[in-house]
Amino acid sequence: MRRMAAIPLLSAMLSTPLTPAHRGVQVIAYEDQRRVDITIDGQPFTSYIWPTTLKKPVLYPLVSDEGITVTRGFPLHPRPGERVDHPHQAGLWFNYGNVNGFDFWNNSDAIKPEDRAKMGSIAETKIVSTKGGADRGELVADSAWIAGDGEALLQQTTRYVFMRRPRMRIIDLFITLTAQDQVVFNDDKEGLLGIRVARWLESPEEKGGIFMDASGHPTKVAAGDVKDAAGEYLTSEGVKGEAAWSTRGRWCLLTGHTGDHIVTLAIIDHPGNPGYPTYWHARGYGLFAANPLGRKIFDPRQTQLDFTLEKGQSVTFRYRVLIDSFAATPAELEQAADAFAKVH
Repeated sequence: MRRMAAIPLLSAMLSTPLTPAHRGVQVIAYEDQRRVDITIDGQPFTSYIWPTTLKKPVLYPLVSDEGITVTRGFPLHPRPGERVDHPHQAGLWFNYGNVNGFDFWNNSDAIKPEDRAKMGSIAETKIVSTKGGADRGELVADSAWIAGDGEALLQQTTRYVFMRRPRMRIIDLFITLTAQDQVVFNDDKEGLLGIRVARWLESPEEKGGIFMDASGHPTKVAAGDVKDAAGEYLTSEGVKGEAAWSTRGRWCLLTGHTGDHIVTLAIIDHPGNPGYPTYWHARGYGLFAANPLGRKIFDPRQTQLDFTLEKGQSVTFRYRVLIDSFAATPAELEQAADAFAKVH
């Protein structure tokens, strides 16, 4: 029950009559409940949450305009038949596996006490502003990257823009990090913008196996029952399925179906981001992530990146996430990527 307390009660909204106060994109903060709810015409879209059971703020769940949840429930709200691996992968998040030697990506309550000093966490510090509108809403939130020794390494300000289009929902993220001292994002595969997707968006080809975290610790992923898995990746470079992992591209989509519903979940990179075009840390078991700060780890032919910020220096990362209630085509993604490239 402790975990459930922080989950947005979005299901209750489904039975709420639509009034003028509910129309459009609403962004409502409930800071005493550690969440901000985002709805469209009174229907759930997502929530920005920072429960005490997670080590970073996340957007959870992500819901399409047809009411289809595209994110995994575990560890926040487990569902029957889901995988229960990688408890740090919840909803949509932004962090990294090796910052000055501290692991922010893999941190969770499952970490052994003797290893916790090696981990990092991201603490919500302030909801700066919320704003709704007919077709878009905004949230600005501050947070701090805290190393295992208690030192604040980075200050983060994130502006989320939530938009609706016909048969489509959009989230733009503008994430500014400011170094409190010299900060090195050591070349690592565990990053940067991640989404853990629902069971039906996993790959039917996924056989499970042992996956290593940033510290070389093995995590076993069971093969699972693939009868409901229907997801397939496709990158801007035409790479399909599980071959997308460790390749680069300006966008990557994941299309699948559940019942009679088809959904495309896509991440679009921005040419202003470091490491553009990003590498895709996309796994068949349900991890869909864009990582521009790993380089040699993905391609041994490349030089080590080790992206560095000096004290007081800032960098901004920009991403667009699409949730389409149809099978989006490469041409449609190219058009969307061209449009996002003009956004600053």
